Formats: sequence, structure tokens, C-alpha cells
Amino acid sequence: MKKTDVTALGEILIDMTYAGKSEAGQTLFEQNPGGAPANVLAAISKLGKKTAFIGKVGNDMHGEFLRKTVKKYGIDDHNLITTDEAFTTLAFVSLSESGERTFSFARNPGADIMLSKEDVDYDLIKNSFIFHLGSLSLTHEPARTATFSALSCAKENGVIVSYDPNYRAMLWKNEEAAINGMRSPLSYVDIIKLSDEEIELVTGQKTPEEAIDYLLGMGVSCVVVTMGAKGAMVGIKSGKIFKESKPCKHVVDTTGAGDSFMGGFLYKLCENNLRPDELTLENLAEFTEFANKVASYCIGKRGGINAMPTLDEVN
Repeated sequence: MKKTDVTALGEILIDMTYAGKSEAGQTLFEQNPGGAPANVLAAISKLGKKTAFIGKVGNDMHGEFLRKTVKKYGIDDHNLITTDEAFTTLAFVSLSESGERTFSFARNPGADIMLSKEDVDYDLIKNSFIFHLGSLSLTHEPARTATFSALSCAKENGVIVSYDPNYRAMLWKNEEAAINGMRSPLSYVDIIKLSDEEIELVTGQKTPEEAIDYLLGMGVSCVVVTMGAKGAMVGIKSGKIFKESKPCKHVVDTTGAGDSFMGGFLYKLCENNLRPDELTLENLAEFTEFANKVASYCIGKRGGINAMPTLDEVN
């Protein structure tokens, strides 16, 4: 019997989000908890499932704030490690009028990339239904080795592996390194979510349909391609479905949109106790519809973690 629904490994950081100007005309930034794997867990936890996080924060005011946030949302923090080796990672987020983002990172190094394979609680992974990761833990050592050590543990113990290759160009040495790094976990993966902007980097293909076919051919059981405001296309061996996104009357901040979608989709996997290779097209339609609702709610609020809805709010 699995004790944790979803365990995630990777970055947890501060999104310093643009918040207007001061009376003196200086730029203001708002401290928001974030990091893609943490955002996914927050979505799942708020929907009612048991989650746990594996990662590192700095021994500083931001690290303390992030730990309090994790606890606030019911995420198990016993493998969230505080370190004196580096400061908590900061991502400065600028928002356009439509809510689209551009990023600048303070991560040279950041605490999240200092996670070592010795830091990982492998029993936590073994006792999880799903193990989720992003790609930012693959940009630097020792976090890269820790990630693959955790992946091996998950695969050897029959834990579902969920992957979201979250591309941030400035965190990789160059585009070639990003392509190789983001593709490197694919042989472990059971379910993957990528945006239409990441298709070519991750698969070398041009369209969502081609990308889905490519990844299914590599052995991935379920492939999700999100297409922003248009919706999402999801594929399994028996076919593909497309679901339009649920309209959000007022887009405030798209931070966490894809993470909230993934959180909604993984929640439905847990709720139905289904592995990705057991999904039907009917499941895909239901799960994608639900995930679209979660994402539409998220982008109507500021920040990532703090914008995730409860099950009642989604319904």
C-alpha cells in the first residue's frame, strides 16, 4: 500500500514577481513561493491528495518562508533540506499586460542545485504512487546525479514516473546542452507534459501530433502537450484527444499554469488509481477537462503555489 500519492523532486524557489512602482518610482517585486515541482505538489495537495517534496533551500529568510509555505499547503517537508552551502534560489518574474512572463534567475549556485544523492529519502519514493520531476534539477551537479538516482529508485520499485521538461534557456550552458539534458530522462518516463513551445527541443518534431507519436514510440505511456489558451492535446497508444481550455475572464498571472494543469491531471490518476498505460480515451477526455479547469482558475490569481484551487473551487 503506497503511503504518499505524489512525491516530487526539484526546485523550490522564490518568484519575485513584478508588482508595480513605489511612490519614488522604483520597481517593486512581490515574494511568491514557486518552482515547478513544488507548484505541481501544491495543486495536488489542495485538491486533497497526500504529497511530499524532496529538495533544498538556503538557511535564510526565503528558505524559512518556503518551508512554512510547504507546511501550510500540507506537503510533507521532512526531505526538504536546509543548507548553508548556498542562498535560496530567486527567480525574478516580469509580467506583460496579458500575464505572460519573462525570467531572470539568481542561481549561481542556488540551494536547489546543491541536492546530492545522499540527501534523498529513497523510502519516500518507494512508498509513493507517482514520482514527479522537472528538468531544472538536471542543469547542474550534484542535483543532476541526485535526480537520476531518484529516477532509478522509482523505476526499480514500480513507481509511476511523471516528467515536465520546463525550459529556461538562461539556466543551461547552451541550447545543445538543454536539448541533451531535457531528453536524458525520457527512458524512465511513464507520463510527460510539455508545452507546444518545448516540442522541438524535447522531441525534434514540429507539431503536437508528431511529438506525441514520437514519445509514445519511445515508450512513454501518456503524452500531454499544453497549448496555452487554446487547450491541450493528450495521446496514448489507442489515440489522441484535444480539449479546449476553460476561459478565464481575467488573466492575472500565467505563472504555474502548466504546473496546475499537470497537478490536476496527476490528481485524477491518483483518484482513479490508474497507471498511465491503463488509461482509455474516455479517461483522457475526463482528466484533461478537469486539468483545464484547474489551470484556468490558477491564472486568475497572482503567483504559482498560492493560486492553486481546492476541489470545491474547481467544481
